[in-house]
Amino acid sequence: MNRSDLTFFHAPNTRSGGTRALLEELGADYRMHVLDFKKGEQRQSDYLAINPMGKVPAIRHGEALITEQPAVFLYLADLYPEAKLAPPIGDPLRGPYLRWLVFYGSCCEPAVLDKAMQREPAPPSTCGYGDYDTVLKTLTDQLEKGPYLLGETFSAADVLWGSALNYFTMFKLVPELPVIRAYVERVLARPAMRRAAEKDAELAAAQAA
Repeated sequence: MNRSDLTFFHAPNTRSGGTRALLEELGADYRMHVLDFKKGEQRQSDYLAINPMGKVPAIRHGEALITEQPAVFLYLADLYPEAKLAPPIGDPLRGPYLRWLVFYGSCCEPAVLDKAMQREPAPPSTCGYGDYDTVLKTLTDQLEKGPYLLGETFSAADVLWGSALNYFTMFKLVPELPVIRAYVERVLARPAMRRAAEKDAELAAAQAA
């Protein structure tokens, strides 16, 4: 399948900003389909045929549709192995890499939402993602080992987590602990991350005009 036959469904100031940053890191060739959330375009039938959840990011590669942020990151990073943002199968870091990408969607987002909504988590025996305090400690314990989630190896997992933690701390959903702030700044200082942020700011301004 031709790698350039790739469409990225995106809206500025959403979680798909992390995917845009990943595409910059990968040097990927793609088309971008921009959605205007203020006009409700994510709820219209054309886009619901792409993602029935009405969420971004989503990508279409040929006839393959990929939704859910960690799955999008896994797919794209493997699609561009020369960028070395995904440890290959057989690499000792492959398992930890998969762990941290999946941990974000399966544990972190549900726990942060509980915290934001001031909801008590379900009992441990029935709650697959644990609780907010345990999720946060699990993450910060790993970040303390630094500089990245896989130690000295920067990966697509850091693009995801750096972008997400920047958002979470901005809106006080996660405490701005020194270890978190230092990690976010380290990730966001990368040239590709800065380029993506600048392009998204321009896109958001154009939609607001």
